[in-house]
Amino acid sequence: MLEMYAKPYIKGLTTNPTLMKKANITDYRVFCKDILTHIKDKPLSFEVFSDDFAEMERQAMEIASWGDNVYVKIPVTNTKEETCYALVKKLGAQNVKMNITAMMTLTQVREVVASLNPHVPSYVSVFAGRIADTGRDPVPMMAAAVEMLKVAPAAELIWASPRELLNIFQADQIGCHVITVTNDILKKLSLVGYDLSAYSLDTVKMFYNDAVAAGFKL
Repeated sequence: MLEMYAKPYIKGLTTNPTLMKKANITDYRVFCKDILTHIKDKPLSFEVFSDDFAEMERQAMEIASWGDNVYVKIPVTNTKEETCYALVKKLGAQNVKMNITAMMTLTQVREVVASLNPHVPSYVSVFAGRIADTGRDPVPMMAAAVEMLKVAPAAELIWASPRELLNIFQADQIGCHVITVTNDILKKLSLVGYDLSAYSLDTVKMFYNDAVAAGFKL
């Protein structure tokens, strides 16, 4: 996160319990507060991790107290598929900045937008990459979501879980406000506009060099 924070084109950062588990984080509070001592001028999103809405609210209020640049990630439903809309209204009334996450339908987007406090900054995070994983084109849905957010001027739409560099351009073309981009995709930025003939030759050389290095013989 600190490496990404240092890049001027990174405007904010986010994490979730799954990523933190992969990074072997064991103390949630200590990790988050430590990051916030280094990152104070860009939005940071930290997620609640309860399945009970009352406990989610308690966690959200604590997380929100950690800094003015903190957004509390609230899943669109709990594991019982009970919706978060009432909690979003309650937190919004207390001026909590939120990042409503794991959305994949326009119905969810519509209900979340209706639940937001229109005067409090928030993110509406639609997992376009996971939608694409199901064989559906996410672009029309994301474009429709952009229109839905026009009634909530303090809210921004996130194109979440991108799968390829092209997604950055797609998000930009439809007017999506934010895209969360992984390190492996960011590494491909140097390829933007790269000559395709040169890229073809690079690929041929890669295959050849790997065959030689492997000592393949026929």
